[in-house]
Formats: sequence, C-alpha cells, structure tokens
Amino acid sequence: MAVSAPRKRRFENKVVIVTGATSGIGRAAAVAFAAEGGKVGFCGRRENLGREVEQEIRSKGGEATYIRADVRVEAEVKQFVDQVVARYGRLDVAFNNAGITLEKPLHEYSSGEWDDVIHTNLRGTFLAMKYEIPYMLTNGGGNILVTASSNAIATTEKKSAYTASKRGLVGLVQSAALDYVEKGIRVNALIPGTTDTALVRRVAHMENVPDPVWEAAAGANAKLHIPMGRMASAQEVATFALALASDDFPYMTGAQMVIDGGKTAHAG
Repeated sequence: MAVSAPRKRRFENKVVIVTGATSGIGRAAAVAFAAEGGKVGFCGRRENLGREVEQEIRSKGGEATYIRADVRVEAEVKQFVDQVVARYGRLDVAFNNAGITLEKPLHEYSSGEWDDVIHTNLRGTFLAMKYEIPYMLTNGGGNILVTASSNAIATTEKKSAYTASKRGLVGLVQSAALDYVEKGIRVNALIPGTTDTALVRRVAHMENVPDPVWEAAAGANAKLHIPMGRMASAQEVATFALALASDDFPYMTGAQMVIDGGKTAHAG
C-alpha cells in the first residue's frame, strides 16, 4: 500500500542510527530518515545490500553512511556507533531494529540456534543501547526506538525463541525508559505485526518463488490471520517508526506502540 511522502523534515540536522537496515523495515526507515533531513549511519551484515541502500539515499540527495557490523559482536557494535558519531559529530536518534527468527518446536532448537536468535534480537539491542546512550547523555537527551513484535503480545507455535526475545525487548525498553527519563532520553518499543519483508518470505520458504505466487499465498494467509486481510508494507511500518522517533510526542516514553492491522486486538 502506498504511503504519503513525508511533508516535513523532522530530522533536519539530527544524526540517526539504524541497525538492521540492509532490508525490510530498517531499510525503509533509513531511506525515510534521510528524506526528512537526517544524517543516517546504519549497519547490517550484508555488505552488498548496505552499499546499495547507501547509494539509493545519496542518489536522492540524502546523507548516509553504511558500516558493516554484526550486532551479536560487541566490538563491532561499539565500533559502528563510534564511527557514526565520529563522522557526524553527535547522536540524536537510534532505531534499534536488527532481528532474526528461526521457527521450530522448542525441543528441536539447538542451544546454538536459541542463542543466535536471543543474541541478535535481545542482546544485540542491549549492546547498541549500551554504546548509544553515553553519546545521548553528552548531548543532553535523545530518542531510542526498538523494534519488538506483535508476538510479544500474542504469539503462535514454533516461535519460542523469537517470542522470548521480543517480549524481553519490551521489558528492556520499560526499564531503560525509567533509567533515563530524567536525562532527556526517551525509549519506546515499536510493535509491528506481520510485515511483507524478505525475512517473512524466507520463513515461509518462498524466497525463490515468483513474486505473484508469493503475493497470492501471502494474501490468502493474511486473510485468515489479520483482520485487515493483508500484511503491512515495510514503508508503512517505517512511516510509523519515524513518527515515534521524532520530537512530535515529547511525553511518550516506556510505551509499546502497536501497528498490526488488528492482529492482536482480540488478545486479553
């Protein structure tokens, strides 16, 4: 679904970090932050896609720098954040979005598979915040947005690792929001529902099928599980993320903001 182009430049003269921005929601957000004037430093593991996003932003007159970093590796996370600040001079906004999933019954996970999901989604966000927050304290404030998931509210089978990590992120956000509320740093959670991204397509084992086949299958499944009858687009979720990461809601911190097409409206 088309989303209106931004009419404001809410991130003019602001420095923005985005993790997991080589595809999906992170990529759409990085492009959108730059379109609204932000200087964007972003990371991801896939260098070819990172360079592609960087070039896309610059070709449209935006400012962005891709730095390869794996959020599971503490030294790489620190280096990423330090390099962004060294290049642009400060840090105002962080959209900690990197995440993976692996679906199988709980007893079938190896400990390594479980750790990989938790270390990417939960520990990786902790590491990013650990190195972002000192720069925001120096600035006198900032805004941190974390991508959780509607699975943190209501989940299904074969998602124990993913759900544990995403529900853990909500707790992390709530506690961190209280840690820094008097320091001018707001911390909130974005709760997207099922979004049409490469990750979702891979989980469905349909990454190699023609687009029309994927669209038909995904549409049929969405009609069964999502009241709106379709998945979100990455751009729709990114548009919401930018609103939450802006200065438009100065009284909001420690919040869980849902955009899921009604998927969890029935949950108690």
